[in-house]
Amino acid sequence: MTKEDILYDYLRPSQQLIADIGRIKGDILILGAGGKMGPSMARLATEAIRQSGTEKKVFAFSRFSDQTVADELKTYGVEIIKGDLLNDAELLALPDVPNVIYLAGYKFGTTGNEPYTWIMNAYLPGKVAEKFKNSNIVVFSSGNIYPLSEVVLGGSTEDTSTAPVGEYAQSCLGRERMFQYFSRKNQTPMLLYRLNYANDVSYGILLEIALSVYDGKSINLAMGNVNVIWQGDANEIAIRSLLHCEIPARILNVTGPETVSVRWIAQEFGKIFNKSVNFTSCEEQSALLSNAAECFKIFGYPSVTLKQMVELIGKWVMEGGKTINKPTHFQEREGKY
Repeated sequence: MTKEDILYDYLRPSQQLIADIGRIKGDILILGAGGKMGPSMARLATEAIRQSGTEKKVFAFSRFSDQTVADELKTYGVEIIKGDLLNDAELLALPDVPNVIYLAGYKFGTTGNEPYTWIMNAYLPGKVAEKFKNSNIVVFSSGNIYPLSEVVLGGSTEDTSTAPVGEYAQSCLGRERMFQYFSRKNQTPMLLYRLNYANDVSYGILLEIALSVYDGKSINLAMGNVNVIWQGDANEIAIRSLLHCEIPARILNVTGPETVSVRWIAQEFGKIFNKSVNFTSCEEQSALLSNAAECFKIFGYPSVTLKQMVELIGKWVMEGGKTINKPTHFQEREGKY
């Protein structure tokens, strides 16, 4: 298996995705497709369409500041549209496709740039919802809108009351509220996709812990437990969710099945790297955790297991694989991103 294979989640759509992609009526537009998840999601959808033998297009819209990402997606048959969603003319010029996956948002650097955070996360969603009022829309949200919960309770469910901490999480709830309003107003089927946290070899909680262990840095245990899911599984669930949009907007937690100990993760990487692990602080009784039982009921359990993720990422780090410098700040307990 090459590094490229691992980086792009192998791009082997499951039989369930292939079957569902055939049931999805019409083309698919991915908004904000140039970020962490968008490129591999576009490729996965395109490959599933090819294997299903159906005729539909995948459009990817982004500023594409890295032109090589756009050029590579073109080679896989993805239709590239470059632009800025905050530009009204460019937003309105987008094709009226039946299926939209909304990935656009702003997190990193929120502190000190709060106005832009709110424009991206709470103002723009209303304009997008109006533009695509006749589409099915899967809206990427975040588990950050939940409060920290006691670890022994197994994580927040879709019925847990929201209590976002900090302006980033508050703006994410604002995004949901805008889409929920327009779902009801325009009778637009939607699904609010509350994700935490996606991982592949190039970014994510597991990589951050792996790099800290590899570089001999101490691991802060204040946020002592986390949820993780492989990016390929998260992408597949997002695409299949187009068949589960509802009026009013449906809410769905998306993450892995385990409440994972950060201490255990670090020790596993210590074994792989043959390095000792140093810890600071102690585990708090609460953490940012989500219960994704409803997701598993609909889509089944993720195909890539926790141990596989740890082993793949450990190998990637030892081989010096390329990574994305976008830390999750998963240790943050005060909402300052």
